[in-house]
Amino acid sequence: MSSLRLYKVLKTFLNHGLDDLIPTRFWPWYMRLWRLSLFWIPNRHKQKPRAERLRLALESLGPVYIKFGQMLSTRRDLMPDDIAQELTKLQDKVPPFDGKAARASIERSLGGPLEQWFSDFDEKPLASASIAQVHTARLKDSEVEVVLKVIRPGIAKVMSADVELMSTFATIAAKVMPDGRRLKPKEVVREYQKTLFDELDLLREAANAIQLRRNFEGSDSLYVPEVYPDLCRKRLLVMERIYGIPVADVETLKANGTNLERLAEKGVEVFFTQVFRDSFFHADMHPGNIFVAYENPENPKYIGIDCGIVGTLAKEDKRYLAENFVAFFNRDYRKVAELHVDSGWVPFDTSVDEFEVAIRTVCEPIFEKPLAEISFGQVLVNLFNTARRFNMEVQPQLVLLQKTLLYIEGLGRQLYPQLDLWKTAKPFLEDWLKDQMGPKAMLRHIKSNLPFWGEKLPELPDLLYDNLRLARDWQQRQSQREQHHHQLHQQQLQKQSLRILAATLLVCGAILYGKVNVWVPAALALASAATWIKALRK
Repeated sequence: MSSLRLYKVLKTFLNHGLDDLIPTRFWPWYMRLWRLSLFWIPNRHKQKPRAERLRLALESLGPVYIKFGQMLSTRRDLMPDDIAQELTKLQDKVPPFDGKAARASIERSLGGPLEQWFSDFDEKPLASASIAQVHTARLKDSEVEVVLKVIRPGIAKVMSADVELMSTFATIAAKVMPDGRRLKPKEVVREYQKTLFDELDLLREAANAIQLRRNFEGSDSLYVPEVYPDLCRKRLLVMERIYGIPVADVETLKANGTNLERLAEKGVEVFFTQVFRDSFFHADMHPGNIFVAYENPENPKYIGIDCGIVGTLAKEDKRYLAENFVAFFNRDYRKVAELHVDSGWVPFDTSVDEFEVAIRTVCEPIFEKPLAEISFGQVLVNLFNTARRFNMEVQPQLVLLQKTLLYIEGLGRQLYPQLDLWKTAKPFLEDWLKDQMGPKAMLRHIKSNLPFWGEKLPELPDLLYDNLRLARDWQQRQSQREQHHHQLHQQQLQKQSLRILAATLLVCGAILYGKVNVWVPAALALASAATWIKALRK
C-alpha cells in the first residue's frame, strides 16, 4: 500500500468533510486526537450538503472510487436516499491512454503483429472508460468492421491498492459508525472487489455476450453484437461494431421518428424476459451501455453492449420473485410475508403476522398514488429495507436484480414519462406463473425427462433388486443394533442395581457396628466390597 496514495485519499476525504458523516460522539478519543492533529487539512466544502461532498470526493479520487460510488448508488437498502440519489450523478469519464500502448497490448495478447488479423486499426480510441478503452478496426479476411476493447495498462495494480485502502477504511467504519453492523461496510467492499475484478477478465465478458446473443437470436426487441471468440483474450475483446442512437439521446430518437412509448415498454419486456425466461440478465444496463437501432423506428430495437456484469436466478428464486410481484400488484401483503419466509430469505422463525404489518405500513401509502406514478423499483427497495429489519440476509442475486430494475424503470420513464411499468409487467408475470405451474408445465417436465427415463428403464429391475437387498440388509443391521442396545441397557440396569446393593450393605454394616457382634458388620462390609467389584466388572 503506497503511503503517498493513503495520504492523498485521507486528504481528499478530509478536504470534503467526509469525517462529518460519522458524528464525533461516536469517535474514539484517539480518532478525535488524530483529526485534531491534521489541522492543516480543513473542510473546504462546508456549504455543500453531505451527499454532494461525497460525490465530489469520489470523482476527484479517480476511476476505482467512481465505480465504487456507482455501485453504492444502487444499494438503496444500505444508503440514505439523499446519498444514493446524488451518487447516481457520478460520471465515469476518464482520459484515454496512448493508442500505441493499446496496440502493444493487443499484439501481446494475440502473440503477433496486429496487421496479421486487422486492417484500418485506429489508434485514436472510439471510447474510453475507467477499466478499458475501445478502438476500431476491420477484420483482415472479411473487412467486417469490429471494435477492440483493451484493458488499461497497470490498472490491476492500481485497483488492488485502492481496494486494499477501501478495506482498511471499511474496517474502521464498521467499528466507529453507529450503523456499522447493519450497513456491513466490509461485506460491501468485498462484493465490490469481486465485481470489479470480474470486469478485468474480458473472456468472461465475451462468454456472457455470446450467451445473451443466443438467448435473443431473431428477436425484434434486443440485438447483441457478434463476438469473435477466436480473437478474444483475457485483456482483449473483439466484437462487431454497431451503429445506433444512445438511448439517453431522446432528441435524436425523436428526430428519427422513434416510438418512445413502445421503446419504453420493450425495455420492461426485455428485462423480464431475461430474468424469468432465461434466468440470465444483463446487470449493468445503464444508458451508456444501451443503444437503439436506426432501422424500423415504429417498432424499435435495443442494442446492448458491455456484458461484463450479469445476474442469474435459481428456479426457486424466480418463482418466489414472480409470486411476490403478483402479490404486490394485488396488495396481498400476507402472501408477500409468507413467500419471504418460505423462500428462506428471512429466518423461518419470523412472525408472519408482524412481517405482514410491517410490509403493509411501508407499502400501503405508496399505493394511494395512481399506478403510473408508483416506482416499481422503489417498492422493491422498500420491501428489501423492511425485510432487513427482520434479519433478511443480503441476497447478491436480488441486489443485482434490484439495481437493474431501477436502471430499467428510470430509463423507461426518461423515454416515456407516462410509462406504467405495473401495467406492462403484471400480464407478463401472471402468464409466466401459469406457464410454470399449470398442466402444460407438468407435460413439458415429463417430455423433457422422457429421454432420461427411457435410458434408465432397462436398469429398473436391477435397481429394484438392489434397493430391496439394501432394505433387507438395513433391517438386519437395525435389528442387530437394537439387540445390542437392549443388552447394553440390561447391563447398565444390573450395574446400577449392584451399586445400590453394595451401598446398602455398607450403610447397614455401619449402623450395626458396636451394637451387635463385630463379625456381623465385618461380613456386611466384605459383602459390600464383593458386590462393588462385581458391578465394576460389568
